[in-house]
Amino acid sequence: MRKSIEEVIEKYALQNALKYDSVPLADAVMGKVMSECPELRTKAREIAPLFQGIIDRISAMSPAERLARLRQIAPELMVPEKKEKERRLPPLEVEKSVTMRIAPNPNGPPTLGIARGIIINHEYARMYNGKFILRFDDTDPKTKRPMLEAYVWYEEDCEWLGAKPDEIVMASDRIDEYYEYAEQLIKMGKAYVCFCDRDEFKILKDSMIACPHREQEVQINLKYWKKMLAGEYDEGEAVLRIKTDMRHKDPALRDWVALRIIKEAHPRVGRKYDVWPMLDFESAIEDHLLGITHIVRGKDLMDSEKRQKFVYDYLGWTYPKTSHWGRIRIHEFGKFSTSGMKKAIDEGKYRGWDDPGLPTVRALRRRGIQPETIRNFMIDLGVSETDIAVSMDTLYAENRKIIDPIANRYFFVWDPVRLEIEDVMPTVAKAPLHPTESRGFREIFVQGEVFVCKGDVQGIKKDDKLRLKDLYNIQITSLHPLRAKYIGNDLSIIKKGAAIIHWCPPGGVKVKVLCPDGEYTGIGEEGISSELGNVVQFERFGFVRIDSVDDEVMAYFAHK
Repeated sequence: MRKSIEEVIEKYALQNALKYDSVPLADAVMGKVMSECPELRTKAREIAPLFQGIIDRISAMSPAERLARLRQIAPELMVPEKKEKERRLPPLEVEKSVTMRIAPNPNGPPTLGIARGIIINHEYARMYNGKFILRFDDTDPKTKRPMLEAYVWYEEDCEWLGAKPDEIVMASDRIDEYYEYAEQLIKMGKAYVCFCDRDEFKILKDSMIACPHREQEVQINLKYWKKMLAGEYDEGEAVLRIKTDMRHKDPALRDWVALRIIKEAHPRVGRKYDVWPMLDFESAIEDHLLGITHIVRGKDLMDSEKRQKFVYDYLGWTYPKTSHWGRIRIHEFGKFSTSGMKKAIDEGKYRGWDDPGLPTVRALRRRGIQPETIRNFMIDLGVSETDIAVSMDTLYAENRKIIDPIANRYFFVWDPVRLEIEDVMPTVAKAPLHPTESRGFREIFVQGEVFVCKGDVQGIKKDDKLRLKDLYNIQITSLHPLRAKYIGNDLSIIKKGAAIIHWCPPGGVKVKVLCPDGEYTGIGEEGISSELGNVVQFERFGFVRIDSVDDEVMAYFAHK
């Protein structure tokens, strides 16, 4: 009998040590042993010396020795080698080199949607030992006015996502270059100054009728162009249009606007310019000047490509190779635009751009979502043109795999209720910092009272029995005030239906948890204060990132 008990303990201790590449975790091993040999539950004290001796012996073995021994006595328990899922994007059509870019308008920080472009384009550049450029398409100082902070936020978030750019370009620094190409197109007869107001031109465009200014002489267009640059026209009075085909089947491609007048100071360059390029014109010129070889972006920009190809054809350039991904809708966030988020922040609906209720990279980062999580999530989505709808639960599941092995565990009691415990001596509870990793214990001093969650004691009755996790068993003796008495430490009480609840002593720290759907306040273990900046798990609550530990602990909720 003794021989078989030793073998059961040894095989599970070896399996545990090999699985986690550590010394065997006693509690986990004991659980396996008791599950296979339930008759031992009443003999725990008797087998304790035997159990500890085997644990000590295996702790002293090398990984190779453990592997050989487990193969000998219980090959069915061999820990399979973990095969890391290969995450790879579909190949590009590459000739010589690869230069990729992400070209955001910095009117707010990167969102989860923009992170897709950052990660996909950087990953392609990395795959082909190419170049990755962050270009700020910041040429709209009015409707999508850039934020000075956002330039820095993009650089920080790119680096945090593991996509540090090789070069950073700001379109607002290169306006004069766009003017040169605009003038070149005017001289070629491929662009003209139009004085139609927007509604008037729309009627002509929809009717496939040319604008009356379309056939102006080149010299006349140049004269009007110079006046535009000299600030002689008001906003909306004149625009420069690219000649295309006024009978094109797609109205969006008929003589589109390349540059327009905006008399508003730009956050970076002030009132230096009154004429600003539209995104399609600026981006077309920049992609050529920067030597962009491939453009990977959302299929909602397919019309941009068609418009820009007119400029490329006129100037004799070769358009970059393009591929597109479909729209992605995240259930939890719906339709969040950058301008919509800014308005909601200004109205006080959110604390800022990193509020846990927003889909910004800064918010996810503050919540404890790891950069590898977002990278894996985006690469798994790939670049298919199919529109998809996903839940954040998919991203959370990926994040859980990364943080679960490294996140220490602590008790946090929200909506706390005081519980007095009678007939018990002061004691020190020893709760593991992690349920499977050998990382030591939290020692929590307990006297005659604890705090428990209000929800855990709602509906209980007098004489109900409860298990205070990692502490002992109690029996309710009074509901008003809430009191209980100590009734031992036998774990079999759980088998008889007693609920397990967590708790916290009165000497804990004040804790506030900010969640996407609100906030929770309560009390937590003192040890939480030592986890500043780390992701931990509040047991029976979820994973959180400890953001500050001043007068109270401020934590941002990640997910369950």
